[in-house]
Amino acid sequence: MNDIPSEMNAIAIPEPGGPEALKPVKIETPAPGQGEALIRVRAAGVNRPDVFQRMGFYPPPPGAPDTPGLEVAGEVVALGQDTGELKVGDRVCSLVAGGGYAEYCVVQTPATLPIPGDLSFVEAAAIPETFFTVWTNLFDRGALKPSETVLIHGGTSGIGTTAIMLAKAFGATVLTTAGSAEKCKAALELGADHAINYKEADFEEAVKAKLGDRGVDVVLDMVGGDYIPKNLNLLEMHGRLIFIAFLNGSKAEIDFMQVMLKRLTISGSTLRARSAAEKGEIADALRAKVWPILEKGQIRPVIDQVVPLAEAAKAHARMESSAHIGKIVLEV
Repeated sequence: MNDIPSEMNAIAIPEPGGPEALKPVKIETPAPGQGEALIRVRAAGVNRPDVFQRMGFYPPPPGAPDTPGLEVAGEVVALGQDTGELKVGDRVCSLVAGGGYAEYCVVQTPATLPIPGDLSFVEAAAIPETFFTVWTNLFDRGALKPSETVLIHGGTSGIGTTAIMLAKAFGATVLTTAGSAEKCKAALELGADHAINYKEADFEEAVKAKLGDRGVDVVLDMVGGDYIPKNLNLLEMHGRLIFIAFLNGSKAEIDFMQVMLKRLTISGSTLRARSAAEKGEIADALRAKVWPILEKGQIRPVIDQVVPLAEAAKAHARMESSAHIGKIVLEV
């Protein structure tokens, strides 16, 4: 690491709070260990869990850096031991448990993938958290199949735009919810078959009006709260309700009889605390099934805004406004 500085610029959270709690600092540059590599970060994705961490609600798992940031793209500049095929100079993107809002970041090699096709660093930084999340929830736990119908809430979030594109790429019919006419238009342009403005219509009634007597096979929900019973009402026989977040709360009163009668599956998961091996299994699936689609340019990450690293507070304010369509990315 002779040509790598001993200190680097990063973003810290000295005290929990609003976006202004994010402070540019100088900290020690980390070194890679067993099964790890150090990358020079060119761009880092901004995600809702970063906001929760900043507010003091989502601490990093044991052993992870305090620096926020769950996905990065850049070049490999140093290797630890047992790093497989990775080489210094490789252009990569990676899912990390923390440390992304910085000039350098240690990555676990199983969760690190080559940047596909002609994607820029900014576009590549928008991939790991969302694509890993969508794959493991919608296609693994949710078992979405071609010809099935999926309802994706929050269709213009980073997760939502990714889920729409992947579900369509694999042959599903897609319904989605969004909070404005502009967002619904954007969701349709991404490939959604139907987009429902939840501020103007009850999404349960709107889905029933679109589909008639038939329900949906899978619901991908990041809202929770009063959405939960409506989601269950909309599911077909053998339907799957998959939770990835609870922006409206994790509690609801529901009638479990329909879970039995319709033989429903309710599931959900988080990514951050999973082991390197578990993340590596998702990465392997993405490399085999999704990377060819990205390399052909069939889909590309949707970028809402690019913000300099030192202005991370502005990126968090944008995310909290919920005005964004697609991903917000920090450029380093």
